[in-house]
Amino acid sequence: MKYLLSIIIVQLALFADGFGSSRNGVAPVNNALYLKECGSCHFAYQPGLLPEKAWTKMMGNLANHFDSDASLDEQTTATLTHYLQQNSAEKFMEYKRSSRIVKSLRGNETPDSISSTPYMKRKHDEIRPSLITQKEVKGIFNCIACHTTADKGIYSERDIKIPNYGRWE
Repeated sequence: MKYLLSIIIVQLALFADGFGSSRNGVAPVNNALYLKECGSCHFAYQPGLLPEKAWTKMMGNLANHFDSDASLDEQTTATLTHYLQQNSAEKFMEYKRSSRIVKSLRGNETPDSISSTPYMKRKHDEIRPSLITQKEVKGIFNCIACHTTADKGIYSERDIKIPNYGRWE
């Protein structure tokens, strides 16, 4: 009986830790146009890292995309916007990271970037700023610099290797 109770407590703790999500990470990118257009300039962030409103806002202002003009033709913009909206964080709450990002937002908050979400700020607050701002990393927006499996949508702490530091423990 004591053993059974221990199993139940562990399962409840795991459920609470994942906010009811059943998959780790975020859904991987599965759109060739998105990989081509967005991935040609920066890491092709998984749509599950932001809510729909944030992607809509970002795609509506590509002429001023983080101090760059990332404008695309109307059809490409519409296609990519639709992909991002349909695969946004709140559409894939079964993924742990997507669920946590959505639940970290207050009310109608619409983040301007993935790195500005309360969840991402909290996950990176224990890392020395000098490790984040070094030239090999540049900032927490550059996921792939430290998260060795980020391209697969896996952001596990065991897969972190910070340049000029090593494995994150």
